[in-house]
Amino acid sequence: MAEARVIPLHAPDRDASRRRGPVSAAPPVPPEPVPPEPAPSPDWERRLAGLLSFARRRLQGDYEVDEFGFDPDLTDNVLMPPLKPLYEKWFRVETIGLHNVPAEGGALIVANHSGTLPLDATMTAYAVRADHPARRHLRMLGADLVFKTPVLGALARKSGQTLACNPDAERLLRSGELVGVWPEGFKGIGKPFKDRYKLQRFGRGGFVSAALNTGVPIIPCSIVGAEEIYPKIGDIKPLARLFGFPYFPVTPLFPLLGPLGAIPLPSKWYIEFGEPIRTDVHGEHAADDPMLVFNLTDQVRETIQQTLYRLLTQRRNVFLG
Repeated sequence: MAEARVIPLHAPDRDASRRRGPVSAAPPVPPEPVPPEPAPSPDWERRLAGLLSFARRRLQGDYEVDEFGFDPDLTDNVLMPPLKPLYEKWFRVETIGLHNVPAEGGALIVANHSGTLPLDATMTAYAVRADHPARRHLRMLGADLVFKTPVLGALARKSGQTLACNPDAERLLRSGELVGVWPEGFKGIGKPFKDRYKLQRFGRGGFVSAALNTGVPIIPCSIVGAEEIYPKIGDIKPLARLFGFPYFPVTPLFPLLGPLGAIPLPSKWYIEFGEPIRTDVHGEHAADDPMLVFNLTDQVRETIQQTLYRLLTQRRNVFLG
């Protein structure tokens, strides 16, 4: 008779595991500590670092100046920063329609002129540089008086300005620059306060001819707020002739308060860039057609004037907006 095989109730390994006691779980591995993000540098440290870097480039001659005398490094680091508090805090400029300004290629911005001193031009240039996604420089066209004035003329050249003449304008536009022109000239900037926001004559349409010859779009630009910074209520013509100025303004505060009267009033500003007007659809010799030049000039002027009226109806208060 075969001997029966006895099967143990508990396998040897189970008995052994019981004798050894429960198997403890492996201790958890602590996560590696995440290094804290470095604290952002204070604003004054960034500005100081930028100025030191600028000074090093100037000493080493590591900067460029174009054929018109434009020095973008000096403009961005020395000439533009003082305009920031004036733009953001004093005038509290709001820009409208910046998407109408192309990110690249030549274009001509045409704006109304006002304010006794040409702060409207500098604020427009700052808006394009600071608020436009492409951060473009605006190459402004100025009167010959600007470039004849000591110190001011040199600074104007270094900031990218040049004489308001067709050859210079066309060279800039053909090279893909964004050019700004204020065709009312001194007639617009020096008009009496009672004529505020009434556009003066736009000259002979030289800016339209430059745009037609280069095929770039014209962008109407309307500026509200600049008329109130120095309300011109009079003109001392003998002093204007003495200093060679087109006018010597009298405002409620100047010259009564002396240098304090030169502080602009903190009016609320709006700068609106309108839809581009194409010029490349008129043919190669379109600038030779005086009727076409006149019609385009009138179209640009009327667009700016109507936009000014619309912005003024929307403004509730000169200083609060």
